[in-house]
Amino acid sequence: MFRRSFWFTTGVAAGVWATTKVNRKLRQLTPESLAVTAADKALETGQRLKDRAVGFALDVRDNMARRENELQEALGIQEAPGLPAPRRLAAIEYSTDRTNPKYTDAVPPTRHPSNRNEDH
Repeated sequence: MFRRSFWFTTGVAAGVWATTKVNRKLRQLTPESLAVTAADKALETGQRLKDRAVGFALDVRDNMARRENELQEALGIQEAPGLPAPRRLAAIEYSTDRTNPKYTDAVPPTRHPSNRNEDH
């Protein structure tokens, strides 16, 4: 009797284990789950590519500055000439941004009096 109950219990446990495994795998293979997995992989790949691109850009900038210094030393240039101050357009200075201290009360946009679409 003990042998039969042992094998019966073992069979039930194996069945529960197998059913659980199959259900997990089926949930992983649903279209929604596959879409989420693909999106996660795409985000990881994009982040990796971005990190590599940023690292490459920083390496290029460092090497460019080093090479520029080498060329300046080779040509005997002591200091680079100063750049002129950037110019600003008057339209930018007097924007409608209220946080700008130079804000002037601009004329608010008015409705056109002959707009016939208001009553439709």
